[in-house]
Amino acid sequence: MKPIHWTNVDTPLGRLLLTADPDGALTSLSVPGQKGGRTVQDDWRHDPGPFRAAEEQLAAYFAGELKDFRLPLRTHGTEFRERVWGALDSVPYGATTTYGEIAARIGAPRAAVRAVGGAIGANPLLIVRPCHRVIGADGSMTGYAGGLERKVWLLTLEGVLPA
Repeated sequence: MKPIHWTNVDTPLGRLLLTADPDGALTSLSVPGQKGGRTVQDDWRHDPGPFRAAEEQLAAYFAGELKDFRLPLRTHGTEFRERVWGALDSVPYGATTTYGEIAARIGAPRAAVRAVGGAIGANPLLIVRPCHRVIGADGSMTGYAGGLERKVWLLTLEGVLPA
């Protein structure tokens, strides 16, 4: 089994936990207290080396200077989840979409909105894969594994919500 590399990055949202595979592809980004977030395991390797680009890009994003992350990502989910997560990548900075719109983008029926929500809630790459940009059909700030206050903070940073 290949080792998992990890590091922490201090941000305005708290101390993030980043993991990567041996090739340096980012495999998860968790915020403190995240529902379903990762925690460091004994067999993981603490090594900030593979995360230099992620740290730089996160700092630029939080400073309002970066709109698109360009990092190698590697996630492992069902085919359905991977399709949903891929659709998240197409939601631009400063914009929002709905669960129904994500379902439509991946060719899923409208009835699949709950399943889409479940897949979005299981997104292992918060912030980088922008699940915070998905809102309710009525414009409401619906669930976010990192906490609604962080979702609001991120959408305010991106100019979607007033400061």
